[in-house]
This record gives sequence, structure tokens and C-alpha cells, in this order.
Amino acid sequence: MTPEAQFWRWFQQHEDFLFYFERDQETAFDRINAALCNVDEDLTFEFGPEYDGIREFVISAAGLKRAFPAVNRLYDARPKLQRFRVTAFRPRRPVVSNIEYANLTINADDVYYQLCKDDDPQKIGILLFLPGHCDDRKSEFGQIGYLFLDEALGEYDVETNVGFIEIMGHDSRYFEGASPIQELADDFDALLRSKKGT
Repeated sequence: MTPEAQFWRWFQQHEDFLFYFERDQETAFDRINAALCNVDEDLTFEFGPEYDGIREFVISAAGLKRAFPAVNRLYDARPKLQRFRVTAFRPRRPVVSNIEYANLTINADDVYYQLCKDDDPQKIGILLFLPGHCDDRKSEFGQIGYLFLDEALGEYDVETNVGFIEIMGHDSRYFEGASPIQELADDFDALLRSKKGT
């Protein structure tokens, strides 16, 4: 039996427990992480909220392109599940949420972007502007920036169609003319279509 088939057999055997994961979230998440590790150590997951008796189960590569084939293999091997809808890669979110990370809270309404030319003509560079950005916490702001991009564009596009990413503050000389992140998906898709000639 393949690792993917073993994972889904385990998932089906524990489907009720996983659906009600809030009852013992730490145990549920530990077990599913261990099961995913048997497929690929970089795989991770998300559960969506329950809606009409169904939850979304997202298989993610944690933003690591190396793990994309593992996501696809696991997704392709999925069985029909009674209570879960399976999604490959973290999807775009129609409303980008505020993000808290490492004692920093960034309001989505304060996040702006500029699209730029990348060295790879098939990709798009992004300047992302976060309020309060400073070199002392460059790593934390960087993590938050990537989380915002994943929300706005989805994991697949960020890893395959985005080129360079630079995180800056509102005090950057490039900030003038920047657009709110809620407009990023439409602008990005239009530019990508023009690059691909579709």
C-alpha cells in the first residue's frame, strides 16, 4: 500500500474524531501531523469551519515548492469522504484577514502592494508594504508578509508565479501609488494573463 493510501485509510478510520477536532485539538493535530509526515515531512494542513455538515481539509506544502508533488499525489489519491471536502494547496481567501504573529498584529486594511517586473519574464515581482516594518524585526515582518500573500493569492500562485518579494514599510520611497492588498488578486491575475498571452 502506498503512503498516500495508508494516510487516507487512517483518515477515514478517524473521520469522526477529526471532524470534531475542537474536542481535543492538540491530540487531533498531533496525530494528523504524524500521519502526514509518513507521506512527506514537509506537508501540513488546515481545517475549515463546519458548514452544512462538511469541513474543508486543505493539504499544504507549507510554502515549499519541493513538497508540491507530494501535495498533488496525496490529493489525487483522495477517496470520497462523507464529511470533508479536500483542497490541494492553501487557497485564496476572498477577504484577507488581519494577521497576528510573534506579538505583532497587522491589520489587512493597512497592507499595500506594488507589482513589479521580475528577472523571470513569466513571473511577477511584488513589493509588499506593512505598517511599522523595521529592520530589527525583519524576520517577523517577512513571515507576516508571506502569510498575507498566501491569503491573497493562494499558496500555488505564490510559489509558482511570483518572483521576488520585498517587504517594506509605509515610509519606503516606493510606497507612493501602492494599492490595498484586497485588490492584489485581480491585478495579479490580469498581469499574469497578459504575460502568458491568454
